[in-house]
Amino acid sequence: MKVIQLNATCSMGSTGKICEDLSRRLMLRGDSCSVFYVSQSSDYDRSWKYMSSFEIKEAALKSRLIGNWGFNSTIATHRLICELDKISPDLIHLHNIHGHNCRLDLFMNYVKANSIKIVWTFHDCWAFTGYCTHFDMIDCDKWKIMCNKCPQKKEFSWLFDRSRYLFLKKKEILDGLQMTIVTPSRWLADKVACSFLSNYKLRVIPNGIDLSIFKYKEANVREQLGVKEKYMVLGVSYNWSNKKGLDVFIKLSKLLGSDYRIVLVGVDERIARILPNNIVSINRTKNQEELVNIYSAANVFVNPTREDNYPTVNMEALACGTPVVTFNTGGCSEIVDETSGIIVNKNDIESLFNAVVSICKEPEWSIDYHCLKKKIDKNVSLSKYLGLYDEVIK
Repeated sequence: MKVIQLNATCSMGSTGKICEDLSRRLMLRGDSCSVFYVSQSSDYDRSWKYMSSFEIKEAALKSRLIGNWGFNSTIATHRLICELDKISPDLIHLHNIHGHNCRLDLFMNYVKANSIKIVWTFHDCWAFTGYCTHFDMIDCDKWKIMCNKCPQKKEFSWLFDRSRYLFLKKKEILDGLQMTIVTPSRWLADKVACSFLSNYKLRVIPNGIDLSIFKYKEANVREQLGVKEKYMVLGVSYNWSNKKGLDVFIKLSKLLGSDYRIVLVGVDERIARILPNNIVSINRTKNQEELVNIYSAANVFVNPTREDNYPTVNMEALACGTPVVTFNTGGCSEIVDETSGIIVNKNDIESLFNAVVSICKEPEWSIDYHCLKKKIDKNVSLSKYLGLYDEVIK
């Protein structure tokens, strides 16, 4: 079996790591799999970066000016197609292709013309909207019928609102494919079932993490952070904003007493300047081992994200033995249950506060690791993907 994976990254970030892991699994069993990507860099010997940084910036600028997000990168898409012609893959597995790495109409017309089978993992909602990767925070459901007058247009285009045009264009070109759609969460699967892609085969395969890395570890991180005698309330994100609940942590810092200390990981200098003094900020962890030490040291992990699909940070915290308090957003409730944390309604700060205090005051919070492992072990996820490949190709 010859498989090509197409994603924004390889080896970097959650989707990039999934791509490399899947490729290695396929190669191990005697199949062929390469990862085509465009952003950052990878040392994986089965990866190919087919766009330059300049081309990415050029495509991004065109998207901002013209408003046609996902329909630029013409030269790079032809370059990609030429390489695919040489390989003649049996299957193409798509991940995130809205990072200016693909002109959607050119690519899909090629796929149709060559009868190539597709597995497309939706890590967000972009495929069935005009622009948006997520729409929960603004409570928009135009995508169910027709995107237009996009309330988030400014995030994608400086001048023109082409959400209606892009919605209709996607609806047209994503019809007639030999495609199976995968979502990591039942929540996103329900959204797909309400979209113009509802006729395609749909499979839910939750993402997983490496449990040989993410596991409880004794470390003196609390002393280093100055929270040795306090309850440590942890938040982790590498794109802090109100969508990720930054404002919630600031409000929480005013509610929690002096025996609590909030620690936020992934905070840049701009965000650090606006944080209260009783929030400890960490820019970026040096490696996964340092992140594991921080997860393991916390009394509770808080994820007040307002838009998400299947948050990796929730899984990482739980694997390190730290219970989670999260808003009921996206697939969060599919990861966290009564044995591993507390789920509260989105934007309910009082309930979030009470949940944090409840967990910190609980002398022993017992997580059901046997049940948890089935949910978050990446080996379970990878095996399901390989089984799906075999079904699609047979």
